Amino acid sequence: MFTIDAHLDLSMNALEWNRDLTRPLSEINEREQGLTDKPDRAKATVSLPELRKGNIGLVVATQIARFVAPDNPLPGWHSPEQAWAQTQGQLAWYKAMEDCGEMTQVNDLVSLEKHLALWKSDSINEKKRIGYILSLEGADSIVHVDYLQQAYESGLRAVGPAHYGPGRYAQGTDATGKLRPGAYELLAEMEKLNIILDATHLCDDSFWDALDHFNGHVWASHNNCRTLVNHNRQFSDDQIKALIARGAVIGAALDAWMMVPNWQRGISIPKAMNCNLEVMIDHIDHICQLAGNANHVGIGSDLDGAFGREQCPYDLESIADLDKIPNLFEKRGYNKTDVENLMHGNWIRFLRKAWA
Repeated sequence: MFTIDAHLDLSMNALEWNRDLTRPLSEINEREQGLTDKPDRAKATVSLPELRKGNIGLVVATQIARFVAPDNPLPGWHSPEQAWAQTQGQLAWYKAMEDCGEMTQVNDLVSLEKHLALWKSDSINEKKRIGYILSLEGADSIVHVDYLQQAYESGLRAVGPAHYGPGRYAQGTDATGKLRPGAYELLAEMEKLNIILDATHLCDDSFWDALDHFNGHVWASHNNCRTLVNHNRQFSDDQIKALIARGAVIGAALDAWMMVPNWQRGISIPKAMNCNLEVMIDHIDHICQLAGNANHVGIGSDLDGAFGREQCPYDLESIADLDKIPNLFEKRGYNKTDVENLMHGNWIRFLRKAWA
């Protein structure tokens, strides 16, 4: 089934992990054998050939670069200008993928419909470009609001104001507090440019503050349920209901610590924790029960988002294994239309409305 994945850190993997994503997954992992600089070496699950193999023809692909103040222990750049430069290097990689025929940017209704028609055609997937919608995960790299216009002209269509920790515009995972003063101007400019607000990673106070000050389109590209895993990274039921009321789609993430309780990073093992794709369906089903329908769920896998097979469902070897999800969803009693909405239909409907 045609699938949309609403969150992949492709350029981060290409530039910071030094992975040639045009190559077969086995080759990427073989080349990393023996490397220990990152915990997920030789455990990658994502490459462009694997996306084609799994019929994953459209993704939301990120730029990401965090600014860190001197008292912030998180990894990141020491100035907003450095963070901006990093995102521009990531943009250059996406453009290079376009130039060599691997990817194509989808940034409006015309390009969306053209790309969907390509993936509905009978031509073999190996010859099809992967479509990408450009998203910014964490707004720290927007040096000042005037930079947003330039980013939009380069194709940026969604912004998550925060990532982990305290940000320049908003408070993210494991941080607390409302939006920072510059965020209100940022949200106003996003609304003016019709840039989607990605509510993912906003801490509770910033989440509610953002929804109060933004009247444009909102989604959550990769987020799970706090009722099932009690951590501030997850959405509470009240937050999920608020997103549903705004017409949002919420993408289910496949990072094991977000899927099962009591995960210990670097210690827990997916099999021992019973972390499989069924657990992903648990989170999706919980959102469906709150909504009363399957119109607000999608996939936002976050695969290879600084983790690999050591920290994702044990029954997933590659991103192509997302093709196991339709059968699992059907076994929960969901019908064919519900399954199609989960795999692609809800994201498409959202984008058609946002870009009309």
